[in-house]
Amino acid sequence: MTSEPPHSDQGGSGHGGSGHGGPGGGGSTGRAGAGIAPVRAFVVLVLFVVAAIALVAFGTRPPVSGDAATPPPTTTSTTAAGGHKTAPTTTTTTVPHSSVTVVVANATETNGLAGQKSTILTGQGWAVQAPVDAATTEATSSVYYAAGQQASAAAIAATLGIKPTAVLPLTTAVPVTGVSGDDVVVVVGSDLVPPAT
Repeated sequence: MTSEPPHSDQGGSGHGGSGHGGPGGGGSTGRAGAGIAPVRAFVVLVLFVVAAIALVAFGTRPPVSGDAATPPPTTTSTTAAGGHKTAPTTTTTTVPHSSVTVVVANATETNGLAGQKSTILTGQGWAVQAPVDAATTEATSSVYYAAGQQASAAAIAATLGIKPTAVLPLTTAVPVTGVSGDDVVVVVGSDLVPPAT
């Protein structure tokens, strides 16, 4: 009696057979599965590139905060009952004092006047730079503002007792040199000189 090793014939899916499917079966399914690998690799590569682009795009944006940007004022106009238009209103956003750079210039013959006004504004939290002397003497005080800083300039003018009509856009006509990068420039004129005692 000879004994033969048991084997099973389950549709020819054993090793080395010509069946379909299984590992080493050598059938057509094994070859089709090999064709899917490059497609999967391509899909993974595309997803990686898209993710990298998204991370770079979002990772290099500057942070957004209330201190960093001042939105422009918005003007709205409404129509009242009866078809009459009302006057347009302007809404401005308050900027934190600490984010507004201020230079106070003395346009008088009185020494230390710009320093006194700078101390007042520093006490309110404004980012006050070192006081300077104006290029000319001025009879009336003015507050000049850079783009987007009109509300800050108006608040500073009110604090120092400068008329609202003396709040003006910052141009090259300002009698102070070297203030192009500042947000607000205060020119203290003779009208703010305290009376002699």
